[in-house]
Amino acid sequence: MSPALRYDFTPDMESATITMVREFNAPRPLVWECYTTADLLDRWYAPKPLTARTKHLDFRVGGYWLFAMITPEGQEYWSRQDYQAIQPTESITMLDAFSDAEASINPDLPRAVVEMHFAAAEDGCVVTSVTRYPSKDDLQKVIDMGMEAGMASTLERLDELLATLSEKDAQ
Repeated sequence: MSPALRYDFTPDMESATITMVREFNAPRPLVWECYTTADLLDRWYAPKPLTARTKHLDFRVGGYWLFAMITPEGQEYWSRQDYQAIQPTESITMLDAFSDAEASINPDLPRAVVEMHFAAAEDGCVVTSVTRYPSKDDLQKVIDMGMEAGMASTLERLDELLATLSEKDAQ
Protein backbone atom coordinates (compact mmCIF):
# COMPACT_ATOMS: atom_id res chain seq x y z
CA MET A 1 0.00 0.00 0.00
CA SER A 2 1.30 3.44 -0.83
CA PRO A 3 2.17 5.31 2.39
CA ALA A 4 0.14 8.26 1.08
CA LEU A 5 -3.10 6.20 1.13
CA ARG A 6 -4.89 6.43 4.47
CA TYR A 7 -6.18 3.35 6.28
CA ASP A 8 -7.83 3.77 9.67
CA PHE A 9 -9.29 0.84 11.60
CA THR A 10 -11.01 2.07 14.74
CA PRO A 11 -12.92 -0.29 17.03
CA ASP A 12 -15.22 1.27 19.62
CA MET A 13 -16.10 -1.24 22.32
CA GLU A 14 -18.73 0.99 23.93
CA SER A 15 -20.81 1.20 20.75
CA ALA A 16 -19.74 -2.27 19.46
CA THR A 17 -18.63 -0.77 16.14
CA ILE A 18 -15.63 -0.73 13.86
CA THR A 19 -15.06 2.29 11.65
CA MET A 20 -12.74 1.79 8.70
CA VAL A 21 -11.65 4.63 6.45
CA ARG A 22 -9.64 3.79 3.35
CA GLU A 23 -8.39 6.04 0.55
CA PHE A 24 -7.95 4.72 -2.98
CA ASN A 25 -6.05 6.26 -5.86
CA ALA A 26 -8.90 5.64 -8.33
CA PRO A 27 -12.15 7.36 -9.27
CA ARG A 28 -15.24 6.64 -7.20
CA PRO A 29 -17.16 4.91 -10.05
CA LEU A 30 -14.31 2.41 -10.51
CA VAL A 31 -14.01 1.72 -6.77
CA TRP A 32 -17.81 1.26 -6.63
CA GLU A 33 -17.65 -1.20 -9.53
CA CYS A 34 -15.00 -3.23 -7.69
CA TYR A 35 -17.31 -3.51 -4.66
CA THR A 36 -20.42 -4.45 -6.65
CA THR A 37 -19.35 -6.74 -9.52
CA ALA A 38 -18.79 -10.47 -8.92
CA ASP A 39 -15.83 -11.01 -11.24
CA LEU A 40 -14.04 -7.98 -9.77
CA LEU A 41 -14.84 -8.95 -6.15
CA ASP A 42 -13.37 -12.38 -6.85
CA ARG A 43 -10.09 -10.72 -7.81
CA TRP A 44 -9.57 -8.91 -4.49
CA TYR A 45 -12.00 -9.69 -1.66
CA ALA A 46 -9.81 -11.94 0.51
CA PRO A 47 -6.61 -11.41 2.48
CA LYS A 48 -3.46 -12.92 1.00
CA PRO A 49 -2.90 -15.83 0.44
CA LEU A 50 -6.64 -16.63 0.34
CA THR A 51 -8.76 -16.16 -2.78
CA ALA A 52 -12.44 -15.27 -3.16
CA ARG A 53 -15.11 -17.05 -5.17
CA THR A 54 -18.65 -15.80 -5.69
CA LYS A 55 -21.43 -18.38 -5.78
CA HIS A 56 -24.28 -15.85 -6.03
CA LEU A 57 -24.51 -12.08 -6.42
CA ASP A 58 -27.78 -10.20 -6.82
CA PHE A 59 -26.77 -6.59 -6.22
CA ARG A 60 -30.09 -4.94 -5.44
CA VAL A 61 -32.07 -4.11 -2.31
CA GLY A 62 -33.32 -7.49 -1.09
CA GLY A 63 -30.57 -9.35 -2.96
CA TYR A 64 -27.44 -10.89 -1.51
CA TRP A 65 -23.86 -11.87 -2.19
CA LEU A 66 -22.75 -15.39 -1.24
CA PHE A 67 -19.03 -16.03 -1.48
CA ALA A 68 -16.19 -18.11 -0.10
CA MET A 69 -12.71 -17.16 0.98
CA ILE A 70 -10.52 -20.12 0.08
CA THR A 71 -7.16 -21.10 1.56
CA PRO A 72 -4.35 -22.39 -0.69
CA GLU A 73 -5.18 -25.86 0.73
CA GLY A 74 -8.78 -25.55 -0.46
CA GLN A 75 -10.56 -24.87 2.86
CA GLU A 76 -13.59 -22.61 2.30
CA TYR A 77 -14.93 -19.93 4.64
CA TRP A 78 -18.38 -18.81 3.48
CA SER A 79 -20.07 -15.45 4.01
CA ARG A 80 -23.33 -13.83 3.02
CA GLN A 81 -24.11 -10.13 2.66
CA ASP A 82 -27.77 -9.13 2.37
CA TYR A 83 -28.30 -5.74 0.71
CA GLN A 84 -30.66 -3.47 2.64
CA ALA A 85 -30.09 -0.09 0.95
CA ILE A 86 -28.17 1.03 -2.13
CA GLN A 87 -27.49 4.53 -3.45
CA PRO A 88 -25.45 3.98 -6.63
CA THR A 89 -21.82 5.13 -6.33
CA GLU A 90 -22.59 6.64 -2.90
CA SER A 91 -23.57 4.06 -0.27
CA ILE A 92 -24.45 0.47 0.55
CA THR A 93 -26.06 -0.87 3.72
CA MET A 94 -25.97 -4.61 4.25
CA LEU A 95 -26.25 -7.38 6.81
CA ASP A 96 -22.98 -9.31 6.97
CA ALA A 97 -22.86 -12.88 8.25
CA PHE A 98 -20.81 -16.03 8.24
CA SER A 99 -22.70 -18.77 6.43
CA ASP A 100 -22.37 -22.12 4.73
CA ALA A 101 -22.16 -22.81 0.99
CA GLU A 102 -25.97 -22.94 0.79
CA ALA A 103 -26.33 -19.41 2.26
CA SER A 104 -27.58 -20.56 5.67
CA ILE A 105 -26.43 -18.11 8.35
CA ASN A 106 -24.09 -19.49 11.03
CA PRO A 107 -25.80 -18.52 14.33
CA ASP A 108 -22.62 -19.18 16.34
CA LEU A 109 -20.68 -16.34 14.70
CA PRO A 110 -21.39 -12.59 14.83
CA ARG A 111 -23.71 -10.93 12.33
CA ALA A 112 -23.33 -7.21 11.72
CA VAL A 113 -24.87 -4.24 9.94
CA VAL A 114 -22.39 -2.58 7.60
CA GLU A 115 -22.87 0.95 6.24
CA MET A 116 -20.42 1.88 3.49
CA HIS A 117 -20.01 5.37 2.04
CA PHE A 118 -18.05 6.17 -1.11
CA ALA A 119 -16.84 9.76 -1.41
CA ALA A 120 -14.97 11.36 -4.28
CA ALA A 121 -11.65 12.83 -3.20
CA GLU A 122 -9.11 15.06 -4.90
CA ASP A 123 -6.94 12.14 -5.99
CA GLY A 124 -9.46 9.31 -5.94
CA CYS A 125 -12.04 7.93 -3.55
CA VAL A 126 -12.48 7.49 0.20
CA VAL A 127 -14.52 4.54 1.46
CA THR A 128 -15.83 4.80 5.02
CA SER A 129 -17.34 1.68 6.51
CA VAL A 130 -19.12 1.50 9.88
CA THR A 131 -19.83 -2.03 11.09
CA ARG A 132 -22.22 -2.45 14.02
CA TYR A 133 -22.23 -5.67 16.04
CA PRO A 134 -24.99 -6.77 18.43
CA SER A 135 -22.61 -6.75 21.40
CA LYS A 136 -19.12 -5.92 22.64
CA ASP A 137 -18.44 -9.67 22.81
CA ASP A 138 -19.29 -10.08 19.12
CA LEU A 139 -17.00 -7.19 18.24
CA GLN A 140 -14.22 -8.77 20.30
CA LYS A 141 -14.72 -12.09 18.47
CA VAL A 142 -14.04 -10.56 15.04
CA ILE A 143 -11.09 -8.58 16.37
CA ASP A 144 -9.68 -11.82 17.82
CA MET A 145 -10.24 -13.53 14.44
CA GLY A 146 -7.79 -11.04 12.89
CA MET A 147 -10.18 -8.67 11.16
CA GLU A 148 -7.84 -5.66 11.25
CA ALA A 149 -4.91 -7.40 9.52
CA GLY A 150 -7.26 -9.29 7.21
CA MET A 151 -8.97 -6.14 5.99
CA ALA A 152 -5.63 -4.34 5.54
CA SER A 153 -4.40 -7.19 3.32
CA THR A 154 -7.70 -7.37 1.44
CA LEU A 155 -7.71 -3.63 0.72
CA GLU A 156 -4.10 -3.81 -0.49
CA ARG A 157 -5.35 -6.32 -3.06
CA LEU A 158 -7.98 -3.81 -4.11
CA ASP A 159 -5.22 -1.21 -4.56
CA GLU A 160 -3.41 -3.63 -6.87
CA LEU A 161 -6.56 -4.35 -8.88
CA LEU A 162 -7.44 -0.65 -9.19
CA ALA A 163 -3.92 0.08 -10.50
CA THR A 164 -4.31 -2.69 -13.10
CA LEU A 165 -7.77 -1.48 -14.15
CA SER A 166 -6.62 2.16 -14.29
CA GLU A 167 -3.68 1.18 -16.52
CA LYS A 168 -6.09 -0.66 -18.86
CA ASP A 169 -8.34 2.41 -19.03
CA ALA A 170 -5.35 4.66 -19.82
CA GLN A 171 -4.36 2.54 -22.83
